[in-house]
Amino acid sequence: MFTDVQDVLQNYRDAVYEQDVEKFLLSYAPNVHVFDCWEEWEYHGIEQWSTMVTEWFRRLAEEEMKLGVEIHKEAGKENAEMAYVHGSVSFAALDQTGKELRKMSNRFTFVMEKIDDSWRIVHEHSSLPIDMESGKAIFG
Repeated sequence: MFTDVQDVLQNYRDAVYEQDVEKFLLSYAPNVHVFDCWEEWEYHGIEQWSTMVTEWFRRLAEEEMKLGVEIHKEAGKENAEMAYVHGSVSFAALDQTGKELRKMSNRFTFVMEKIDDSWRIVHEHSSLPIDMESGKAIFG
């Protein structure tokens, strides 16, 4: 149970690092709607999201790496039933010794709702700015 919005963010960081699909999905509502900046643009519901997350973690395991997550410039607001958090997030690919192999950042927004007394993400939006001349994403 996530009694605090920060609990959801900590679970996200921990679950990504541990590559634990079940733990990761605990942060999400069954009817979650995700706008992602990788592969598919949009996911409807926990089943579609689970498929993407399972594949993401499988590829990381295949490469024998962990993914460290840092959330930056976090801001948000909450009331008794709804909350939002936005900022940027960095993902650092780490080898077995903890050495950073590569790193990228993107922007995020989480909209959360209290469901059975626990915060759950009902909408997630991640994005990257686009260079207008080249049309390519900027991994800042």
